[in-house]
Amino acid sequence: MNLSNLKPAEGATKKKKRIGRGEGSGHGGTSTRGHKGAKSRSGYSKKIGFEGGQMPLQRRVPKYGFKNINRVEYRGINLDILQALVEKTKTKTVDLAFLQENGLASKKDRVKILGRGELKDKITVEVHAYSKTAKEAIEAKGGEAKTI
Repeated sequence: MNLSNLKPAEGATKKKKRIGRGEGSGHGGTSTRGHKGAKSRSGYSKKIGFEGGQMPLQRRVPKYGFKNINRVEYRGINLDILQALVEKTKTKTVDLAFLQENGLASKKDRVKILGRGELKDKITVEVHAYSKTAKEAIEAKGGEAKTI
C-alpha cells in the first residue's frame, strides 16, 4: 500500500453530484433544476404555507372570534384557599409578597380574590382586585380589603 492507491473505507463516502460542471458530468445545462419556472432560478424560496397555487390551509379555514389585546389577566384565588393558608401560617395580613412566597402567585401576576368558600379569621388583604362577594366576606369578618 502507498499514497497512489489509498481509498476511503467501503460506504464511508457518498457519490456527490457535481452540478454545473459541464455537459460531460451528466449534470450540466440546467444543473438538475429542470426547465424554466421559478424553481429553476437562483434566489427562489417559496412562501411559508404555499401549497402550489391551491388555496392555503390558513385561508381555507374559517376565522371567528375576537382577541382583545388590552385584556388584563388575573390569577384567581378563592377565600377557602386563603383561609387554609392563613391557618397554616398564622398570619393576619395577605399581600402579593406573601402569596408569592407560598406559591399562589408569580412575580408578574395580577391577583384577584374570588368568593368561593368561607373566611373564619379577621385578615387584611392587599391585592389588585376582588369579586363583590369576596370583598363583602372579608369586611363581614372585620378585615380590610385594600386594592393596590
